[in-house]
This record gives sequence, C-alpha cells and structure tokens, in this order.
Amino acid sequence: MAAKDRLSVLLAMMEQGVIPVFYDPDVDVCKNVIQACANGGAKCIEFTNRGDFASHVFYEVTRHFAKADPSVIMGVGSVVDAPTAGIFIANGAKFVVGPLLNPDVAKVCNRRGIPYSPGCGSASEIGYAQELGCEIVKVFPGSSVGGPDFVKSVMAPMPWTRIMPTGGVEASESSLRTWFGAGIVACGIGSNLITKKLLDARDYKGIEENVRTTVQLVKTIKADLAAKR
Repeated sequence: MAAKDRLSVLLAMMEQGVIPVFYDPDVDVCKNVIQACANGGAKCIEFTNRGDFASHVFYEVTRHFAKADPSVIMGVGSVVDAPTAGIFIANGAKFVVGPLLNPDVAKVCNRRGIPYSPGCGSASEIGYAQELGCEIVKVFPGSSVGGPDFVKSVMAPMPWTRIMPTGGVEASESSLRTWFGAGIVACGIGSNLITKKLLDARDYKGIEENVRTTVQLVKTIKADLAAKR
C-alpha cells in the first residue's frame, strides 16, 4: 500500500504537478473518473465538496479505492471550516484544499498530519498561511488575482513559497509553461481537464488520455525549466 503520510503526500502532489479537480454526485461516475485519472498518472485527486451529501459520496469512493487501488491519494477541496475538514479527514482525505484561509482548518489538519492548501490572494495571506504551517499554498482564483505575474511578484521576495494555483490554468502547453515558468510547484485543473463533453459521454478512456497527456506535458516543462537554471 502506498505511503500516505503528510510528507509523502506533499511530495506526490509536487511530483505529479497537475491535480485533477472533480465532483459528481454519482458514486460510480466518481469511481470511474478517478480510476481514469490514476491510470493516466494522476494518483492525487481533489474531490470538491460542492454537492449535497458530498461527504457520503467521498466516503464511498475512498473506501472503494482503499481496496481497488490503494495508490490513489484522495484529497478534498472547497473546505471552508474546521468541522467540514474533520468530517472529510475521518472519511479518508489525505490532503485538504480550500478557496480561503481558515486558521481553524489549519489546526485540525496539523493535528492530524494532513497537508492543508488554503486559497490565498495576497502576499500577506500567503505569509499567514506559511505561519500556520501550510507547505503548499493555493492561489485562488488564479487568473483573477493576477495570474502568473502575481506568482512571479510573490516569489521574488519569498522564494521559499510553494504555490498551487486553481482557476485560470488550462491543460495546454502555453498555459502550463507560463504558470510553471512563473514558479508554481503544482496546479489544480477541473473542467479544462475533465471536460463536460467527456463526462457526458462517459468517455473514461478519453479522460485517461487527457490526464496522461497533461501529466507528461508538465513533466517535460519542469525538466526544460530545470535544465535552464
């Protein structure tokens, strides 16, 4: 079984580079989409807490993968308060992501050894998140707070910062090259990766190919950037 302690999860997220962001109220659809992502090389997946009874769907899905494919690392997104974080951690979440920064969520996650990536939109928020022990900080909404230029501006005086934007990142070479060139360590991509067209058609093979292509593209871009340093 894959190790899923805090450090190994953080390393897996950075190694993967692109985190699929997904939610569906149907447990079977979730199982198929997440397996497609895992088959395509994206073992870390962010399940967004956006629908009624989302925690129940998440529970069923994490129980399934604990046996079917233990290498899958299930995280939860759209978490804004500590009680919700606690529910999802109890249901198997290995990392927690939010659209905003909540110190109470950080405390719950730290107590349980779970990585927390809060949504931040300023250097001050990022600094506060780091103070609370957040190793990878989510920039959200990525395109609205300044995009790659914002990342560059933050990284200049705070080069130790690990940023994962969501919102405004596309699964294209030009978009990914610009964002990673600015200094991000990973990014979250939702409907630009797991498209509505593929979902409506239940084309899980197509989702797998999309994910595989994007994960490989990120690896190539990161290797190119490392060679230029």
